[in-house]
Amino acid sequence: MEGEEAEELTTWCRETVPKVFRIVSTRLPQRELVSLLLVSPWIYRTLASYPSLWLAIDFRERSNAGNLLISALSLPRYQHVKQVNLEFAQDIEEKHLELVKSKCSSTLQNLESLNLNGCQKISDKGIEAITSVCPKLKVFSIYWNVRCVKLTDSGLQQILLSCSSLQSLNLYALSSLSDDTYKSISLLSHLKFLDLCGAQNLSDEGVFSIAKCHSLVSLNLTWCIRVTDAGVIAIAEGCTSLDFLSLFGIVGVSDKCLEALSRSCSDKLTTLDVNGCIGIKILF
Repeated sequence: MEGEEAEELTTWCRETVPKVFRIVSTRLPQRELVSLLLVSPWIYRTLASYPSLWLAIDFRERSNAGNLLISALSLPRYQHVKQVNLEFAQDIEEKHLELVKSKCSSTLQNLESLNLNGCQKISDKGIEAITSVCPKLKVFSIYWNVRCVKLTDSGLQQILLSCSSLQSLNLYALSSLSDDTYKSISLLSHLKFLDLCGAQNLSDEGVFSIAKCHSLVSLNLTWCIRVTDAGVIAIAEGCTSLDFLSLFGIVGVSDKCLEALSRSCSDKLTTLDVNGCIGIKILF
């Protein structure tokens, strides 16, 4: 009887467990999936055999994230990874991103999304290292990096050259970049989402170049204090698919830019933030 029960259990593990986990696994967060790998050999083989489960690496807020990232990218199951989230991850430094470039570059050839928000121990060197091996990158975010005064003009320009397929670029609160660098954003012909909140050096000249990104649907110019009507009018005329535009806190704009937006973007624009724009007198 014991032999029969053992055989039934083996059959159940071999045949039923895979069927159950084919359904359950698609609904679980990645961290739980990784934990399940340790439960039994049957579960391990089942989960490891589905490439679609391993398209994302999420080490958000994790400690020892640098070493974990290198270890994960070295595993065969992550060879087609498309998303890496390191938002507010701890212990990730320049050396880790350089090791990723030297040891795991082939794994990142299909990477589409990279989140480095709040990673305080990285700057130009590390960012250039990892983005240089991500030719298909579409989403890049690096806001809330207090040390990113070390993300210099040359660093961002290198990112723009290496990742020409970017569709989303979040540079929230990176105030040290120059106007010339913002002009280089015009290289991103597929760009749809751009956050430049707090870009204190962005002038109308830089905005004229950004207006060449004709696919933009979301643009955050909050606290871009050097921008005037001329820049916003250029955006209105060049980015006619805009759905969201924030001009919050820009005192150099007036009703003239609203008239231009009304003429060119009224069919698509659903959100326009002009709070703090003291030059605007039109009441909505």
